Amino acid sequence: MAAGIIGILLVFFIVMACVSIARRQRYHASGEGSDIRNTEEYGTPVKSLYTSTKVFTLHHRIEVTDEAGETAYRSESKVISIHDKTNVFRADGTHVAYIWRKFFTLHERHFIEMEDGTKFELSNEILHIIKDVTNIEGLGWQLNGNILQLNFVITDEFGQVVATVGQKMFSIHDKYSVDIYMPQHEEKIIAILITLQHMIRDRANSAAASSGSSSSSGS
Repeated sequence: MAAGIIGILLVFFIVMACVSIARRQRYHASGEGSDIRNTEEYGTPVKSLYTSTKVFTLHHRIEVTDEAGETAYRSESKVISIHDKTNVFRADGTHVAYIWRKFFTLHERHFIEMEDGTKFELSNEILHIIKDVTNIEGLGWQLNGNILQLNFVITDEFGQVVATVGQKMFSIHDKYSVDIYMPQHEEKIIAILITLQHMIRDRANSAAASSGSSSSSGS
């Protein structure tokens, strides 16, 4: 009896936690307009774009679409690659950026090379339990995020907001929305957004692998 009550309470608290997180997330779908908290804090964005991961393909592929649902960018990665090599293209097929991951590192380090020659890297600051801080070295920017609320903000070297990112909960297609405040940096923002998605996916895969390993050890 006691075990049943504990189980019900546990399910209740999990459901309430999910509801709380859902209320705090700032993801918005095409046509919905930016989250009111974003506009109140940062103003109205110049434009918004949306990503969706293609599942069941030979390549890990992310589509970036505009408000009208038209493809603006896409990325492709090899399914099996220890360096997670990824290329980003515009809708017309022209190359935008090349992204790859440093395999043996404590800082989840990813490197980005833009087609125009600009190079920078994303490196997580460790010891942040809830709030992620990712330095964008080479640009002087930062990506600050809350992995529980699924919200992220990209700021430049002066602390000005470049873009905000919201991740949708419970989506098989791994959906994100990005509100862009500095359109002159759009392609860098897209490269950072795609890298962020890979970092979150890698972390989830690592956590699942660790959990599986612990279960095997305990059985």
